[in-house]
Amino acid sequence: MSARHSGLRPITPGATIGVIAPAGPASAEAVDAIAPWLAARGFSARIFPGCRARRAHLAGEDHERLADLHAAFSDPAIAAIICMRGGYGSARLLDQIDYPLIRRHAKPFVGYSDITALHTAFAQDAGMASIHGPMLTSDLVGAVDGTSADALFDMLCNGLDSGTDLPCGDAKLVSLAGGRAQGRLVGGNLSVLCSLLGTPWAVETRDTLLFVEECNEPSYRVDRLLTQLRLAGKLAGVAGFLVGSFSDADDPGAVIEELLAPFGKPILCGWPAGHCQPNYPLPLNVPMILDADARRLMLV
Repeated sequence: MSARHSGLRPITPGATIGVIAPAGPASAEAVDAIAPWLAARGFSARIFPGCRARRAHLAGEDHERLADLHAAFSDPAIAAIICMRGGYGSARLLDQIDYPLIRRHAKPFVGYSDITALHTAFAQDAGMASIHGPMLTSDLVGAVDGTSADALFDMLCNGLDSGTDLPCGDAKLVSLAGGRAQGRLVGGNLSVLCSLLGTPWAVETRDTLLFVEECNEPSYRVDRLLTQLRLAGKLAGVAGFLVGSFSDADDPGAVIEELLAPFGKPILCGWPAGHCQPNYPLPLNVPMILDADARRLMLV
């Protein structure tokens, strides 16, 4: 990953990783396991106070989670930030974030699901690239399969050079519509993207590669969410579609094809990213080439 992409500067072994909880809480036992797990991989951890806080469905009050976010970015000793988990709550921070601070202190920022709101805001208001990838208590600590962790730390430490294929393991990718397209990769969780419509942080999709993933949504709800994006004008200008995991629900493939194919753009489905194991990392707000015929995603 080239340093030309703000926020994707490779980190070095032994670096300090900041752990924040912008959304939901976790158990004390889960939080206690984070630092030893990172230490076993050769990294130090700075676990911010919000990771141990709880206010109903949130990891602490909004001002606490916001303070952790700002402190993690502004601390020069922290090389990268990995979110503890998703849940809900990131969107509550969007209108309070100091985006010039984020821009000045851009660094690798990792998460998915509810963290989609922060990825989108950082890209559009701070010009920062970030990583849609596995989170500590959701995917990494205690996982039987270390594939997600290996892929994430390979990306964090070694980066990806121009022309490199993004890793997807042995995933069975399906091309719903052939062709080749180029654009910045944007998107994330489909429900969160729809929740941002009508706000200043609605995802900008024109001339992009739009990535979507979802969890536990039956086909009719996937239909409703994609239709909402279409009616909001967010699909017509897309250069190509990358479809990730749609887990814990009936197969929405027919709905996805019915709603996306009419745009006449390449569609590559089955990318192993989102609420799945393994959960491969994807750099967001970075120019890529999607080749649906060859079933490849490459960094420009």
